[in-house]
Amino acid sequence: MSKPKYTIAVTGLNAIDSPGPGIAVIRALKEAESFDVRIIGLSYESLEPGIYMHDLVDKTYQVPYPSAGQQVLFERFQYINSIENLDFLFPNFDAELFNFITLSKRLEEELGIKSVLPTQEQFDARHKVNLFEYGKEHGIKVPFAKMVYGMNEIPAIANEIGFPLVVKGKFYDAKIAYSSDEAMKHFNKISAEWGLPVLVQEFVHGSEVNVCGIGDGNGVLLGAVPMRKLYITDKGKAWAGVSLDDENLLKVTRDLVAATKWRGPFELEFMKTNEDEYYLIEINPRFPAWCYLTVGVGQNQIEKLVNLGMGNDVEPFDTYEVGKMFIRYSYDMIVNMSEFEQISTIGEL
Repeated sequence: MSKPKYTIAVTGLNAIDSPGPGIAVIRALKEAESFDVRIIGLSYESLEPGIYMHDLVDKTYQVPYPSAGQQVLFERFQYINSIENLDFLFPNFDAELFNFITLSKRLEEELGIKSVLPTQEQFDARHKVNLFEYGKEHGIKVPFAKMVYGMNEIPAIANEIGFPLVVKGKFYDAKIAYSSDEAMKHFNKISAEWGLPVLVQEFVHGSEVNVCGIGDGNGVLLGAVPMRKLYITDKGKAWAGVSLDDENLLKVTRDLVAATKWRGPFELEFMKTNEDEYYLIEINPRFPAWCYLTVGVGQNQIEKLVNLGMGNDVEPFDTYEVGKMFIRYSYDMIVNMSEFEQISTIGEL
């Protein structure tokens, strides 16, 4: 029996020192056993490396920044879809998800482009600024945190929670501060890049453990792989990690998905203390950049999500290999200047 072939659009092609998930998602799609794929890359900038990885990306289109608005984005998809006839969409950046969640019904009904994303309510509830209350509601330990709109608020919060503390952007970035001066410096840098509010969070001592998983929207956990970071860059990104045997962490994940009826991919970031307590630091409502590890340990969660979105029968993964590592690396691609000029001027390659 021949396999179906899907045309799938993927964002997050910036495979740099703080990589987007797009290339990992594409690699997983290329290794899917239940379908074949044609990959359409969606880029925001002309120097995103994935644009030029022709063995992975069949064609790339530039799309407008999220700030351009939903109507501009939809019109761009109308154009792309008129050429490519897209079946499925993988948004991979937090900052773009609000637009794609809002447009998801329209993209499917008018253009036939399916996706599996959290609801707007789920997306808003897990936001960093709401996470402390989210944890209380679902019985999960979360470090105390406050929203900050001006750096004059930092000394009072620091007196309340002590040092060190963590300064976080509303979409990305997190810096540890050991003094008020350092916290104010981080506040200025992060707010300039990501806007207000900035989050000031209690620091929890321990080791960071993460979970990559998917929920079916009805409370069922379709897959989950816990990972401990082995090497972290100066931007806090995992450059190496290993899959863990951690039933307690999987239980927390399973309970959270059941309680929230989470729909789509997610990454849970925890700090595990020396007393084996888990503090939820962050919920990312999309696949993380390290999601290819799930393929390496026997759970191609990306393939599973496409089958869920396309209405195919799906069963939860029940096993994965423990002790498998991922190690990220960099290499130089040689690219013709004409390709850069084409994506920059025409917006297609």
